[in-house]
Amino acid sequence: MIERVARQSQIQQVPDAGKRAAAGGFAMALQAELTRAGQEVQFSKHAMSRAEERGIEITPSLIDQIKGSMVRAQAKGATNILAMDTEKAFIINVPHGRVITAITQDEMKDSVFTNIDGAVFL
Repeated sequence: MIERVARQSQIQQVPDAGKRAAAGGFAMALQAELTRAGQEVQFSKHAMSRAEERGIEITPSLIDQIKGSMVRAQAKGATNILAMDTEKAFIINVPHGRVITAITQDEMKDSVFTNIDGAVFL
């Protein structure tokens, strides 16, 4: 009898656990894919110096956005992408997980981006 009650409480707990997993499902799947692929974001010396001189702060949140952009671009077969939002942009070599350069909004206005095969919004 006690065993049956214990099983029923476990069964009742499973849907709640499933809801929690579903709520964070995409984030967990994304993190698992990044870990599986060993995909880490690296900044070239050029990109680091450009970000510093242009006042672009590299935060953990920004790194996560860049990783997400790389995963989405890789799924579409892109190798060199422009990842951008309204304030900043990055040229990224997807297969190597390397940020090549960082650009601010002011510099984007008159820029022409070449040798890219995709664009992703952060």
